Amino acid sequence: MPTIQFCGAAETVTGSMHLVTANGRRVLLDCGMFQGLKQLRERNWRDPPFDPKSLDAVVISHAHIDHTGALPLLVRRGYRGPIYCTSATVDLLGILLPDAAHLQEEEAERANRYGYSKHSPAEPLYNARDAQQALSQLKGMPFAQVFPVAGDLTVTYRHAGHILGAATVDLRVGAELNVVFSGDLGRYDRPILPDPDPVPAATVLLLESTYGDRQHKPGTADQLAQVVRETADRGGALLIPAFVVDRTQEILWLLQHLENDKRIPVLPVYVDSPSATDVTEIYRHHTEDLDMEMLGEIKDGVKALRTKQSTFCRTVDESKRLNDVHGPVIIISSSGMATGGRILHHLQQRLPDPRTTVLLVGFQAQGTRGRSLQDGAKTLRMFGTEVPVAARVMTINGLSAHADQQETLRWLSGFTRAPDQTYLVHGEPPEAEALRGAIHQRFGWNVRAARDGEQVEFD
Repeated sequence: MPTIQFCGAAETVTGSMHLVTANGRRVLLDCGMFQGLKQLRERNWRDPPFDPKSLDAVVISHAHIDHTGALPLLVRRGYRGPIYCTSATVDLLGILLPDAAHLQEEEAERANRYGYSKHSPAEPLYNARDAQQALSQLKGMPFAQVFPVAGDLTVTYRHAGHILGAATVDLRVGAELNVVFSGDLGRYDRPILPDPDPVPAATVLLLESTYGDRQHKPGTADQLAQVVRETADRGGALLIPAFVVDRTQEILWLLQHLENDKRIPVLPVYVDSPSATDVTEIYRHHTEDLDMEMLGEIKDGVKALRTKQSTFCRTVDESKRLNDVHGPVIIISSSGMATGGRILHHLQQRLPDPRTTVLLVGFQAQGTRGRSLQDGAKTLRMFGTEVPVAARVMTINGLSAHADQQETLRWLSGFTRAPDQTYLVHGEPPEAEALRGAIHQRFGWNVRAARDGEQVEFD
């Protein structure tokens, strides 16, 4: 009998990984890195609950590291089969996986230099060679076409609307059964990307529940405009820790349009991330993934995703020179949860300045520096020292690329019949329980949260 084992992103929002075994074949849906709390991060160093060499295929929903960051580990442990994803995801992973390896190598080297690691010597989780091996196994596939992955198991990708290249996965087992995996479900009526495509039916549905207990507040552009104006009036720097993929591009879109509408002053905007710089170019080129508004602007010759005074910083020297740039100024840099990357250096320098605003624009997992700032931390530990927090810390939840409860229910309404069973993944327990109740009340479906490590049967 076919089975699904929840190997990650069950009872938590990170480490997405689900193993489907059917008709003598084994297919892994996503292969994400655990982030956030220490006990979660430590799981990255453990062997997975399956033999990587036993897998027939890996199917990726989208490029975010909590869905792909363990791919280099998988190949290091012996997996040499195909890794399926969309064409845009191939291009994004060509940036994100080497960057993740570089950050880990850099952090290990810094820990050894300054002696703040508990391990001697500190070692990276994986290296650039592992990342390149994983990239060599990627196979880009189109949307809305059935393709074989292993034996009589086939997959259809549909637009998820979450980030460029993000897809829902419809894994069909023979002629009768199918597992639908939402990946990270996106939102409706957002800039740049199309709405999530409906899915007609599923035997089993694996559904994300990140924001299953809430509704995103409207007025995102208004909130961003107010934060920009207030920070500019104080003569301070606006620091925006932003995910390399999607969040950086959406912020640039909003800033560009707010400037054009004269709702904010024209300020220097620095995107301090070589990865985000490359990703922004990928967004412009993958027109098959863009919505009509973005396509229309490109067709009309608009320099999409660029403000009037935008500068993209690639080199370390360019990044360091920002230390001498005084406000008002906007600095967008990764990572989105302040777990690493160049944003840490800007936070270290500017957090003690009360004129600074730190704007959090995405989900902040437990155990991350972003979550600590969001929860009102008075100091933030970086590079082995405690940095005082005198800056304002603001949050805009409406920029989330994850569907909220009502948007998730809207997507579910596209099913022509109820799945036999729905399992909630990629959500912390309170959010998953709230979404479970909402789905049961609205549709009467069999739905519950997946339990970490459990294996379930379906037929």
